[in-house]
Amino acid sequence: MNKQVLSKFTPHIVAVLLFTIISFFYFKPVLEGKQLIGHDTESWMYMAKETIDYNESHDDITLWTNSMFGGMPTYQISMTQPYNIMNYVEKVIQLYPGVVFKLMLYLIGFYILLLAFGMNPWLALAGSVAFSFASYNFIILAAGHNSKAITIAYMAPLIGGVYMAFRRKKLLGSVVTAIFLSLAIRANHVQILYYTLIILLVFGIVEFIYSIRNKEIKSFLQSTGLVLVAAIIAVGINATSLLTTYEYSQYTMRGKSNGLTVDTQNSQHGLNKDYITGWSYGKAETLTLLIPDFMGGASAGHLDADSETGQKLKSLGASNVSQIMKENQFPLYWGDQPFTSGPVYLGAVVIFLFVLGLFVVERRTLWWLIPTILLTLMLSWGHNFMWLTDIFIDHFPMYNKFRTVSMTLVATGFGITLVALLALKEVLKSDTDKKKLIKPVMISAGITAGISLLFGLIPSLAGNFVAPGDAQLSGGNAFLQETLPLDRMALLRSDAFRSMGFILFAAAVLWLYLNDKLKNKAAIAIFGILFLADLMPIAKRYLNDDNFTRKRKIQTLVEPSKADQMVLQDRSDYRVLDATVNIFNDAKPSYFHKNIGGYHAAKLRRYQELINMQLDGEIGQLFSSFGRAKSFDDLQPALDSLGVLNMLNMKYIIYNKDAAPILNPYANGNAWFVDKVFVAADANEEMKKLGEIDTKHELVADKEYAAMIPANLSVDDSTASIVLKSYEPNHLIYNFSSKTDQLAVFSEIYYDKGWNAYINGKKVPYFRADYLLRAMPLKAGNYEVEFKFEPASYRIGNTIALTSDIILVLSLLGLLFFQLRQSKKK
Repeated sequence: MNKQVLSKFTPHIVAVLLFTIISFFYFKPVLEGKQLIGHDTESWMYMAKETIDYNESHDDITLWTNSMFGGMPTYQISMTQPYNIMNYVEKVIQLYPGVVFKLMLYLIGFYILLLAFGMNPWLALAGSVAFSFASYNFIILAAGHNSKAITIAYMAPLIGGVYMAFRRKKLLGSVVTAIFLSLAIRANHVQILYYTLIILLVFGIVEFIYSIRNKEIKSFLQSTGLVLVAAIIAVGINATSLLTTYEYSQYTMRGKSNGLTVDTQNSQHGLNKDYITGWSYGKAETLTLLIPDFMGGASAGHLDADSETGQKLKSLGASNVSQIMKENQFPLYWGDQPFTSGPVYLGAVVIFLFVLGLFVVERRTLWWLIPTILLTLMLSWGHNFMWLTDIFIDHFPMYNKFRTVSMTLVATGFGITLVALLALKEVLKSDTDKKKLIKPVMISAGITAGISLLFGLIPSLAGNFVAPGDAQLSGGNAFLQETLPLDRMALLRSDAFRSMGFILFAAAVLWLYLNDKLKNKAAIAIFGILFLADLMPIAKRYLNDDNFTRKRKIQTLVEPSKADQMVLQDRSDYRVLDATVNIFNDAKPSYFHKNIGGYHAAKLRRYQELINMQLDGEIGQLFSSFGRAKSFDDLQPALDSLGVLNMLNMKYIIYNKDAAPILNPYANGNAWFVDKVFVAADANEEMKKLGEIDTKHELVADKEYAAMIPANLSVDDSTASIVLKSYEPNHLIYNFSSKTDQLAVFSEIYYDKGWNAYINGKKVPYFRADYLLRAMPLKAGNYEVEFKFEPASYRIGNTIALTSDIILVLSLLGLLFFQLRQSKKK
C-alpha cells in the first residue's frame, strides 16, 4: 500500500522539486541576498507606509490613509482581512523568496490545470514550463505588478477546478474551484479575474449546448449548482475586500459620474474610452506571439556594437563603441502602443503545437477555447478594432472600469497554450494512430515555420520599421532616424529565423516519435527542454540578473532628502506639495508626508475632478510665479491666491530636494470657520464657484445639503477656535471653543461610507463642502469634535468571511470523509 501511495505521488514530488530548481536557477540573485523591486512594488512601499506603521504600533488597524490625495481608504493599498482563511494557505507557499514564490505559483498552478485535464504528470510538468515562461509573465514581475502575476497564476487551477466539476469529478472539482477562486479574488486583480470569468462563461455555454445534445442536462445542472455554491463560498471568504472595494469603487474614477460635465476628461460613467484603449495591441503586432521582436521588442532596448547604430557610431569616430552600446538604451519599439516593456511572446513551439491542436484536439474543447482565443485577441486590439471594443465598453458590466485592453492577451495566451499542450497529449497517447498524425504535423510545421521564414526573408512585409518618435531625433542623434529602422528590421529577421528553427526542431521530434524512432518519455523530456530553451532566453531579455539589487541599495530608495528632513521637523499636521516629482503620478513623497499628490489607479473621482479643474491650474500659476519671483516676498501674493491648495492645508512646497522647502503661511489649517455660504444647483456650479470664493471665509455646497446649513452665521466671537488635538489616520479629535454658533470646515476628504462624526460620544451629521471637504454646524460651547473611520462594509464583510471559512472547512472534511468511505468500499 505504501509503495502504491509513493508511486502515485512521486511525479508530483519530482515536479515540485524541479519547479524549485528551475525557479532558483532563473532567479539566482536571490541566493546572493538580492531582491527584485519593480516600479509598482516601489510605489506600494511609499503609499502603504503610514498604514503599515500604524498597524504595527497599534492594537487596532487603520482603513484610511492621509498619505495620498488628501486622504483615501486603504482598501486597494494595504488592508488587513482577519478572517480570510486563504491568508494561511498562501503563507505556506510564501516560504519561497518573493519573486521565486510567484514563478512557483505559475508553474504549480498550470500543473494542477493540466492534471485536471487528465494529463500525464510528466507531460503536465513540461507543459507548465510552456505557460509559465511566456514573456508577459516575467515583464509584469519586473514591473512589480504582483497582484496581476498572482491572479494569473491562480487563473489556471481555477479553470481546472471548474473543468473537473463538469467533466470528471463533481465534488472534488467544486472544492478545487472554491479554493482557487478564493485565492484569485484575494490576489485582488479584478481585471485578470474578469477575463478568467469570460473564459469560464464561454466554457459554460459550450457545456450547456453539449449537455442538451447528449441528453446530459441533469448532470450539467448538478455541476452548475455545485460550482455556484463553490463560487458563493469563495466570494464569502473574500467578503471583507469585496464589499469595501465595491462600495469604494462607486466613488472612484471608475464609478458613476458626479454630474460634472464641464470636466471633459472625467465626466462619463466609468473610465474615458481613450484612457481605456491607450494601450491597444496592433493587429500586425499580434505576430509577436510567434516572433518576439516583430515590433522591435521593448521601447528601450540594447543593441550591440555590430548593429547599424553601432557601426554608424564607429564611423563617426566614437571610441569604445561596445561600452557605449552596453550603457545606453535605444527606442526599438515601433508598434501602436505609447510604449511597452516588451512583447507578448508565447513561444514558437507553443504556436506550432497550437496549430496542430486545430487538427487533433477534440471538437468539444476547441468549441470552447477557439472562440475565447479569438474574442480576447480582438479585444486586445482596442482602438484598432473599435467596433467590438465599443460593444464591450457600452454593454458589458464593469468592462468600462478597466484600462490597458492589451491585457486580454493573458486569456488569449492561456487558451493557445492549453490547446497546444492538449495537442501534444493527443499525439503522445499510447493508443494514437501515429501514421494519421504525420500529415497534420507537417502541415502545422509548414504553416508556422513558413510564416517565420517569410518574414525572415522579406522583413519589409511587416512595415517600414519607423516609430512615431523617430522624427524627434535631432542634432547629434539625427543619424538614428536612418540606423534604427535597419536595426529593427535586423531584430525581426533574427527572431523570425530563430522561431523557424525551434518549430522545425519540434516537428522533427514529433516525426521521430510518430515513426517509432523515439520513446514517449524521451519525447516528453525533449519538449520540456524545448519549451525552456525557446522561452527562457526571451524572458531574460526583460527580467534578468540586472533587475536585482542588494537590500542595502533598496533602502536608499526611501532615504529622506534634505528638504524632507526639514519638513519632518514640524510635528503639526499639514500637507505637502512636492514639485520635484510628477505630482499626481508619483507616490514617493507619501512615504514621508501627507501628500497632496500621489500615485493610484483608483483615486476618488472628486479628487481627480479637482485635479483637472482646479489644482492643475493653481499649480501652473505657482510654477509661473517661481520663474518671476526674485525673493520669497515676491511669492506671497501667489501663495495667498491659491484658494483650493490652501483649503487642502498645503503648508510646505518642496521645489528642490537639496534646499529648504517653501513655507506657505496662507494654508487654511486643519479646520476653520466660514461666515458665508453659496449653495450650488449642481456639480458644475459648485466646481466653478470653488475657484472663485475665498475658501478661508466662504464655502460652496451642493443644494442637497441646504437644509444642514444654518440660516444665520455668527461672526461675533473673535476668540472662537477649532484646533486638531489628536491625529490618527482613522481617528481625528478637535477642540472647539466658541461663544456663538459656528460653521466649521475641516480640511479632510469627504467619504461618508465610513467617516462618522461625534460630539460628546453622540453621532452627529456633517455635510460635503467645497466639492470634497467636510463641514459641520457647531453649537456654542467648549467640547471635542471627533471623526472616526468605521465602515460598516468592513464589519459586515468580516462576519461573512468567518462564516464562509467555516463552511469551506466543513466541506473539505466532508469530501475527505466521502473519499475514505469510497476507498473502504473498494
